[in-house]
Amino acid sequence: MPNWLHKFVEGFVKPLIQRPRRVQFAALCTRGAGPRTQVLLVTSRDTGRWIIPKGWPIDGLSGPETARQEAWEEAGVRTADVETDPVGQYTYGKVLKNGTVDPVVTTVFRLRVTELVDDYPETDQRTRDWVSPQDAAERVREPELKDLLRSL
Repeated sequence: MPNWLHKFVEGFVKPLIQRPRRVQFAALCTRGAGPRTQVLLVTSRDTGRWIIPKGWPIDGLSGPETARQEAWEEAGVRTADVETDPVGQYTYGKVLKNGTVDPVVTTVFRLRVTELVDDYPETDQRTRDWVSPQDAAERVREPELKDLLRSL
């Protein structure tokens, strides 16, 4: 297949056919710089697996604003500098209550955390942990998120 045709199929046709039905926004919460950078992970409420804060679009909020709201609710991020351009995307299969799996594409925004509090909406439902980007990549399950974390 010629290179131009391959790019067309991969970049235009394939996404139309395999378009995820659902969209989420996520917060890649970090502190420090260079080799001292750390990532804030939280556990999911259902399975207890390690994730970054994420959620469905919120009416009236942009993607970065939704990411900031999810970081507050799920991890206690009180203040952060939010980058308005996404740092990447990842996909995963959201297991629904009826057992079906719905494909979700998650757009990730970086939040440079300046204040973290211990009392936040989901304090009793989640555990949080600051770890190196490499440790974070080893803890999460989603391959594209692993790659994004390793690139920090």
